[in-house]
Amino acid sequence: MHFESPIKRRQSRQIMVGNVPVGGGAPISVQSMTNTETCDVDATVAQVRAIEQAGADIVRISIPSMEAAEAFKEIRKQVSIPLVADIHFDYRIALKVAEYGVDCLRINPGNIGNKDRVRSVVDCARDKNIPIRIGINAGSLEKDLQKKYGEPTPDALVESAFRQIEYFDELDFHEYKLSLKASDIFMTVEAYRKIASQIDNPLHLGITEAGGLRSGTVKSSIGLGLLLMDGIGDTLRVSLAADPVQEVKVGWDMLRSLKLRNRGINFIACPSCSRQNFDVIKTMNELEERLDDVTVSMDVAVIGCVVNGPGEAKEADLGLAGGSPNNLVYLDGKPNSKLKNETLVDGLEKMIREKAAAKENELSNIIAKQ
Repeated sequence: MHFESPIKRRQSRQIMVGNVPVGGGAPISVQSMTNTETCDVDATVAQVRAIEQAGADIVRISIPSMEAAEAFKEIRKQVSIPLVADIHFDYRIALKVAEYGVDCLRINPGNIGNKDRVRSVVDCARDKNIPIRIGINAGSLEKDLQKKYGEPTPDALVESAFRQIEYFDELDFHEYKLSLKASDIFMTVEAYRKIASQIDNPLHLGITEAGGLRSGTVKSSIGLGLLLMDGIGDTLRVSLAADPVQEVKVGWDMLRSLKLRNRGINFIACPSCSRQNFDVIKTMNELEERLDDVTVSMDVAVIGCVVNGPGEAKEADLGLAGGSPNNLVYLDGKPNSKLKNETLVDGLEKMIREKAAAKENELSNIIAKQ
């Protein structure tokens, strides 16, 4: 099961968000956004750290006021992960957080104001070597585009984007990434496909306001999956009405399933049926909860019976095939040991952690020799 993704990624120029490269062939970065009250510094710092621990490369924070900008100053001191400031309406907030060490500015051309205000933000970003994300959103298009198209459309999103692109080019500023988001999958996908063939700037992917944990995950997986399969996308955020940590997990699951990035355990598990020799669903729920902290990339198969069990187990780093009276564990494709149902989860957790530690040590040795 270890093979490279067949996806040929779109070639894009690279920008740096803090120490994270975006575009130019760099790994697709995973983002999330805090939903705490930004002025509550302790709560926001705690959430940033939780998002980072879940595997995020970049965290975005909404800065709706000057008071929030001052809070950002304190947040920046306490975390090291690259931070993006989400700015709407008041361009002066962007200028303020730029002073406080923000790693990227997200502005929305639909509400940030006239060209002079955009120029002020661009000039500041250039002086401080800060990239910008141009965030086009179907829900906040410029008024004249709303009138022209009657409703949000892919062409309206693209036209809005090119207005900013042309102005940024006029200002000779190229350190930016672009997003064209809508809550409608078809509109989003078509807009990204249109823009991807016309520019080489990195693209930030997302289905905005996708929904709750289950429905939003499905919606985002379909929309972002279509684009990722096309090779489009340099960084992504899964927008869910849920704990931001879940956004990160879903983002990683997407990239892992397309073999675009690897992190943590890739579980292969059967849906279970009457042939199962142990409770597969209960076992999987316990293993996922217990092993959430493992970051080493590895495949673990948990199959309830002997129909597909041995075949799947042999292909994984560690695999379990249900059997009677004992379940058979495969390690690196070979039968290794047997586990009784009563000690199944504890035994599997122990073996998985040992295998993860061995893989991590092997990787460290390889890096040390380079």
